[in-house]
Amino acid sequence: MTDPVIKRALVSVTDKSGVVELCRTLAEEFNVEIVSTGGTAAVLEEAGVAVRAIDDLTGFPEMMDGRVKTLHPRVHGGLLARRDNEAHMSAAVEHEIGMIDLVCVNLYAFAETVAREGVTEEEAIENIDIGGPSMLRSAAKNFESVTVLTDPASYTAIIEEMRAHGGATTLATRRACAEKVFYTTSAYDTAIWKYLSDAGNVEDLSDEVRLTLEKVQGLRYGENPHQTAAFYRTDDREGTLASATQLQGKELSYNNILDTDAAWAAAREFEAPTVAIIKHTNPCGLASRDDIVEAYQVAHSVDPISAYGGVMAFNRPVTVGVIEAIFENKQFVEVMIAPDFEQTALELLEQKPNVRVLKTGSVRPAGGQFDLRSVEGGLLVQEADAVAEDPETFTVPTKRTPTPDELAELLFAWKVAKSVKSNAIVLTKDNRTVGVGAGQMNRVNSARIAAEQAGEDAIGCVCASDAFMPFPDSLEVVADAGATAVIQPGGSIRDEEVIARADELGVAMVFTGHRHFRH
Repeated sequence: MTDPVIKRALVSVTDKSGVVELCRTLAEEFNVEIVSTGGTAAVLEEAGVAVRAIDDLTGFPEMMDGRVKTLHPRVHGGLLARRDNEAHMSAAVEHEIGMIDLVCVNLYAFAETVAREGVTEEEAIENIDIGGPSMLRSAAKNFESVTVLTDPASYTAIIEEMRAHGGATTLATRRACAEKVFYTTSAYDTAIWKYLSDAGNVEDLSDEVRLTLEKVQGLRYGENPHQTAAFYRTDDREGTLASATQLQGKELSYNNILDTDAAWAAAREFEAPTVAIIKHTNPCGLASRDDIVEAYQVAHSVDPISAYGGVMAFNRPVTVGVIEAIFENKQFVEVMIAPDFEQTALELLEQKPNVRVLKTGSVRPAGGQFDLRSVEGGLLVQEADAVAEDPETFTVPTKRTPTPDELAELLFAWKVAKSVKSNAIVLTKDNRTVGVGAGQMNRVNSARIAAEQAGEDAIGCVCASDAFMPFPDSLEVVADAGATAVIQPGGSIRDEEVIARADELGVAMVFTGHRHFRH
């Protein structure tokens, strides 16, 4: 069949942006009859657009506070009738049902309503749209003849297409519009189901979970150039990487995003001004100081070679002094992420236009979300690793108790270890990393790598192990390097052996009672 010329449009929108311009153009340029409902009709009439009330079309008044207005055969018959079916068209004539060629509907703002603090269930229920989804579905089912719009952003393109096709739209466009409708109604119904059932969320670990993923951007490729990739958002709250604003720089790559997430997770663990420099999702330098510039300088000094081309996270706004220090160090930076940036810092960064600069707006504490990881054919879901690191809950099994300074340093090292791939051994001194052993197949090799990296800086350091030390060998490596105290979860069947060796070496040991594996 030929593309039908649009002669009648039914318009009922919650988001009224652009609707006056759309309807004025339809009416004045294409002689389309506009049929509309209460609030939308009032807006159109006030703007001088000729409009026919829905109750004039149906012969039935809007009632029950607007709950019943479009659920009528003269609406749905006009949407669902197949123009190429004689029986359909005869029934329409018999029952005085006129065709509706275009529907413009967007739905009550249910998700926005239930997201408001203090919203009542009554308010939520009244924002469940019934007529809107019904009209959208009817129109979308009959996309061979009916054009259906759900988004003000599409109005201009539809008008241009009508101009190019004598007042009609193409079948390809109508089909694409129908696809968008069923995406929209599916997401809408899922939001209602989640609210009413208080289930269906990842956080509930329900029997069935439905995820809504919003595409943030397409990516040039994945971890390697032969892999396609994209970045999707599950959480649009401020303070997350997925909701951060990119202020300058090239597009983020897949690996950039992984490294930036690791950097941001590491930096936000600390209350003092802290900088984390990440390479391949592991910290190559992390330091806390009273000043963010000094924190950067110290973090960079830990491993300047690895820091080159790294990703940096700051838990404080980035000042112009930080950027001057980066330039002085001649450090090449892939990504910088921080809650904010001084304007003078951004102006200086314009000299390096390829540096990707991300502003989160705030620093959210760790936790309060669930981690998702894909496996072939499924997802693993777990609570984010967030534990109140309270020294009052720790135990000291060794004869020597750590000094107050050692305990403070152990806490710092323990928080760093949380951001290091297992098996993790972290050596720190003066609130900075001096040696990091990450991702090894056995813990003693991680200890050797950390000790070798630290060199003389290991003298007087402390050590954190993300999981228990199964044998004394890792302890012996870090103690020989110069560590005076160790923090670890405890819980090995050989704990007594490890504790005895620590006593022989004069090393204080703290058991936390929980581990921080990061596979």
